[in-house]
Amino acid sequence: MSQFWSSIVNTLTPYVPGEQPKISNLIKLNTNENPYGPSPKVLEAIKAHTDESLRLYPDPNADEIKDAISAYFTAKGTPVQRDQVFVGNGSDEVLAHTFQALLKQDEPILFPDISYSFYPVYCGLYQVEYKNIPLTDTFEINPKDYRQSNGGIIFPNPNAPTGRLLALEAVEDILKNNSKSVVVVDEAYIDFGGQSAVSLVNQYNNLLVIQTLSKSRSLAGIRLGYAIGHPALIEGLERVKNSFNSYPIDKLAIKATVASFADEVYFEQTCARIVRSRDLLSEQLTAFGFEVIPSSANFVFAKHPEHNAEALALALRDRSIIVRYFNKPNIDQHLRISIGTEDECQALIQALREILTPS
Repeated sequence: MSQFWSSIVNTLTPYVPGEQPKISNLIKLNTNENPYGPSPKVLEAIKAHTDESLRLYPDPNADEIKDAISAYFTAKGTPVQRDQVFVGNGSDEVLAHTFQALLKQDEPILFPDISYSFYPVYCGLYQVEYKNIPLTDTFEINPKDYRQSNGGIIFPNPNAPTGRLLALEAVEDILKNNSKSVVVVDEAYIDFGGQSAVSLVNQYNNLLVIQTLSKSRSLAGIRLGYAIGHPALIEGLERVKNSFNSYPIDKLAIKATVASFADEVYFEQTCARIVRSRDLLSEQLTAFGFEVIPSSANFVFAKHPEHNAEALALALRDRSIIVRYFNKPNIDQHLRISIGTEDECQALIQALREILTPS
């Protein structure tokens, strides 16, 4: 039936999400999901609001969430008003609206050549011209490389799939040298060791920070993302959202999000637990001869100089452990390994021990 496709659809190369296999007793370390469940307060909130009121539409503005996010960051030292917050059905939707509302400009936008692979997909969908900026030989973003004419800049921080963190001072360098362009900082993994650029939103009217509840708050199944920035940027996103779907956030997602931001203790405990496991896993992989890129995310990116990455991924799969392999230039010998529970990480290490030192 492709004869009925539009010309744009014919040219699209869709994003391929991480595999979600239906296999029992699987150790799933391929999609950077949080190994620990949501806050018990989140589950209580969902149960408490699962009632006949679901027959009604939710608040189209999701003001409860905006107020919770505003209060959260204000308490942390950065005053954020309701009109500086945008919420969407997962950060991918927020990103999609961002590409359409803010990044479709006369000049190409810039983003790293090794980065979130949804960016070029959005560019194809919304007909946005772009230019890839190579990472350094050590997989780092060099702010000086972004001192060139552009229609906007976007990058993940920490970067994905590398896990490398760009220091806040370097983010600010990019902002200062691109004052006439929107700079989007995609902070899906910021809670695992980085300093958020939200602290800069009141200083730079060209900054948009996007975060998600999927990773650090264990709510990938809820689909909730948000952006913080100058009210004019947020209004642009709202205009696109209200021309696309006026009710993107359902009632249970609203209540779950508010409850999550109210349970800071649980949030900090689980993040700290993942960071400890990540650091230990990095040490153990290094001891096995892997080259591990320093990570500030809930995953590690590593390669073994003597073993093919795809073969390692297949050997792990044979042992019911799935990691992410990217068959792409410059990273086709690396594996991205999500941080699981302590037991899952040790099962991975045991499996690698068997693979790397066969009897």
